[in-house]
Amino acid sequence: MILAGDVGGTKTLLGLFDHDAARPRPVRTAEFKTLDYPDLGAMIDELTSEPAARTVSIDAACFGVAGPVIGDTAELTNVPWRIEARAIAGRFGFPRVDLLNDLQAMAYGVTVLEASEIHVLQAGESRPGGNMGLLAAGTGLGEALLHTVGGRFVPVPSEGGHADFAARNEREITLLRQLIARFGRAQVEDVVSGPGLRNIHDATHSGACAGVRDLDSRDAPAAIAAAALGRRCDGCVEALEMFVEAYGAEAGNLALRGVATGGVFVGGGIAPKILPAISDGRFMRAFLDKAPFVSLLAAMPVKVILNPETGLLGAAVFAARQR
Repeated sequence: MILAGDVGGTKTLLGLFDHDAARPRPVRTAEFKTLDYPDLGAMIDELTSEPAARTVSIDAACFGVAGPVIGDTAELTNVPWRIEARAIAGRFGFPRVDLLNDLQAMAYGVTVLEASEIHVLQAGESRPGGNMGLLAAGTGLGEALLHTVGGRFVPVPSEGGHADFAARNEREITLLRQLIARFGRAQVEDVVSGPGLRNIHDATHSGACAGVRDLDSRDAPAAIAAAALGRRCDGCVEALEMFVEAYGAEAGNLALRGVATGGVFVGGGIAPKILPAISDGRFMRAFLDKAPFVSLLAAMPVKVILNPETGLLGAAVFAARQR
């Protein structure tokens, strides 16, 4: 049996998988609020102490984590945790434990997704042997590339979400100035993420918000998006439009950096929840607005991942391949 995990800034998914198929089959999965636990080990304890899991023999484990992985250690970006693969292996007696960046894990999941688990924004034409790109906005912004090596996709981690935000017009320049004044520098993640939508909201409201009651709540980004989709507040509508355009522009940047002629995938928790806004044309116009490479980008498939457990699945895929 495989133990897989997708450790995020807001929630963590853990699952036990049967590894006897090309796509590992989930036997038991559970969701945890990340900050409700002192460490990853406490979540593993809770999952493996359940009656149905006590007799299970785990021969490999892999965890995708929201932060850079150096060697066998990860420091999470938005959670005050340090995760060490050797410590997890020793504590639970697992023969093998691997840590991946969360987007690297999600990229392994992309390779086994079915057609029903994606929404096509641009059909394009995937070129055999071409690279692919993946980005996912949630609590933060993650990015990864899938390079084609020897006929197989090899996911490569990135911290591209923490690169500098590139403003493209006067409206975004105003936002950029506000972010620099507040944070000292503006990262892409300060715009394209849940907290990023909240930052944009500040820029589009000079007074009270007609659509959101509690802007200090952890759920404020979702409330802003809901107010925008319901067209209950003009400022929220503008904020979501700016968010979608910035998301599309960054997807285009990633596509160029990786020459992603195999396609670009948009993951994370936000995109499926705002699919009408992602699909109204703004995202793709910003994606394509990269002269002189409009034709190159127009040929790339662009797809939204609908399966919310793709990162967890990808961690299981990686663990199965290492056995």
